[in-house]
Amino acid sequence: MTAPGCNRPTALLLSGTGRYADPWHPFTDTSAALADLLGAAGFEVSIPDEVDAALADLAEAQDAALPSLLAINVGLPRDGAPSPGTPAAAAGLTRWLHSERPLLVSHSSSTSFKDLPAWEEGLGGRWIRGTSMHPKYGPATIDVLPHSGAVTAGIPDFELLDERYSYLRTSPDITVHATHSHDGADHPLLWSLERRGTGTGRGGRTFYDALGHDAASYQSPEHREILRRAIAWISRD
Repeated sequence: MTAPGCNRPTALLLSGTGRYADPWHPFTDTSAALADLLGAAGFEVSIPDEVDAALADLAEAQDAALPSLLAINVGLPRDGAPSPGTPAAAAGLTRWLHSERPLLVSHSSSTSFKDLPAWEEGLGGRWIRGTSMHPKYGPATIDVLPHSGAVTAGIPDFELLDERYSYLRTSPDITVHATHSHDGADHPLLWSLERRGTGTGRGGRTFYDALGHDAASYQSPEHREILRRAIAWISRD
């Protein structure tokens, strides 16, 4: 879909507001950084006030009215209610995951939507409570896999201030683009996934970035360049 009155594709960016906010993540700042990247890639970006309502709208919209890209930067609701919060929200997210449309997912979003199995499948992994963790926030060395595709080709290892998610559960279908080392093991931090389509149709593309705890993460030129390429890749540009 393009925005009314212009030829720009649209991006729906779900940010951690309301029950999807938490005390640890400055979602306003990180969503602004993501919106800047999407805008630079040519998208008209909208950030709705309510996550579940926006997902529910995806369930009912005509194909032509759907956004061109969905970006998700949310936390896990702490109220004990289901996540997604309504059957309509779950239906909207499921519709997107089963479509050919691109999905960009950031950081703590891998902890969310715990009541929808299709989320883990469409993301390519998730945070597992009681198993996954991250070392203390601070300087982090990111090991880039330069031969993992065009998303990281020619980009060197880099350092930034961030959290380093560890012991995520991941699918064998993902392509890992960057890792970090913790407790003698390499842990995936950035990956891509060609989602399975329904029937004979092809699936969409997902890119997950476990970095992005706060705005400092986006000050890294290497991190921004990987995300710039990832947006082009999931959009098949």
